[in-house]
Amino acid sequence: MKTFAEVIEYLFARLPMFTRDGASAINPDVDKTLLLCQALGDPHKKFKSIHIAGTNGKGSTSHMLASVLAASGLKTGLYTSPHLVDFRERIRVDGEMIPQQFVVDFVNNNRVLIEEIQPSFFEVTVAMAFDYFVQQKVDIAVVEVGLGGRLDSTNIINPELCVITNIGMDHMNILGDTLELIAAEKAGIIKPQVPVVISERQPDIQQVFLQKAKECNSPIYFADDYYEVRQAERKQEGLDIAVQSKLTKDIQIWHSDLSGSYQKKNILGVLTAIDQLRELGYSLDEEQIKLGLKTVQESTGLRGRWQTLSTDPWIICDTGHNEDGIKAVIQNLSTLSFNNLQFIIGAMKDKDLSHILPLLPKHATYYFAAPNMPRAMKAEELALLAHSFGLNGKAYPSIEDAYKASLNDYKEGDLIFVGGSTFVVAEVLTNHF
Repeated sequence: MKTFAEVIEYLFARLPMFTRDGASAINPDVDKTLLLCQALGDPHKKFKSIHIAGTNGKGSTSHMLASVLAASGLKTGLYTSPHLVDFRERIRVDGEMIPQQFVVDFVNNNRVLIEEIQPSFFEVTVAMAFDYFVQQKVDIAVVEVGLGGRLDSTNIINPELCVITNIGMDHMNILGDTLELIAAEKAGIIKPQVPVVISERQPDIQQVFLQKAKECNSPIYFADDYYEVRQAERKQEGLDIAVQSKLTKDIQIWHSDLSGSYQKKNILGVLTAIDQLRELGYSLDEEQIKLGLKTVQESTGLRGRWQTLSTDPWIICDTGHNEDGIKAVIQNLSTLSFNNLQFIIGAMKDKDLSHILPLLPKHATYYFAAPNMPRAMKAEELALLAHSFGLNGKAYPSIEDAYKASLNDYKEGDLIFVGGSTFVVAEVLTNHF
């Protein structure tokens, strides 16, 4: 295979993908990832890392920490998933995407191994990322869990620090149907004697993390023991968050270029993680932290988190796709002033929508459509289900048709929102229609 396009088509077509195939694409252990990495010389043992899990907030937290570390002069790897537009978004060093040629060479050089082991798409991507980080001689890499934690392919690293963000009801068919079961899977990233930061204290499940940390003899830090958000104000270019230290009582205003109100939760975990990295000997001064937090999108390429796509017409997208993610979307919408809300929405057929659809605003006009992938729920099915919860709108043959219909209906003072699924946002960002 000579071209990047050929290699990506090979990876997409030949390997099981969770985003396309659902739970059947997930291997029930990390064995195949270990086999791949062993053949590559165990790259997962050759770089320092921070491991981040959670239902919501792990992507934003990963990008914020990577931006701060890079601003502090550290050569910083970043592994996240899924990608929105370009496969290479998943693997970055100092914000720069992995070169196309590295992807081509990696797959060609390891094609026999890949076809012998038969890993999933995600397992190959993890091995590729770890190999790239070693070759790039990163000082540290921020590694985001793909799904769950305990059995996730990324869980072969031995990190400097673990961070666990919000725990919510998502992927219940894989991780369990209670918060306790889901929390136990996320807690699986906690390693012996490795400090762990919990970004958001949830009293009903905090004992899950305390118990796992005790078993591993790992120091555990709940962010709200150390910091409290006193005020947050949305600016045109982001969010100003006033955070008080519970230890010193000092109040510091941090500016983030990520404007979603849910960043108020994430920043507490990020600041607590920074404190722990300092304890581990990392030099992270206040000016570097400020720079990192205010340039997250520019320095890491993060997209799709409460992102304004256009001001005329006014279009915002967000990748929130589970109960807590949608609650955050609704909270953000409540802070805005507009005439009519046009909501372009799609969903995956394995998603439990009974916890999501009742949350959506009934005054909006909905444009139901299915992303172009087998896992997507048919637009007509989604529309029928949504109508049963009092949501009004029409089903469209594609995301593009729904998008163009909303633009046709748009009047000055309205707001078009794109969301419900990462893949709806990805399709809009990719095609620009």
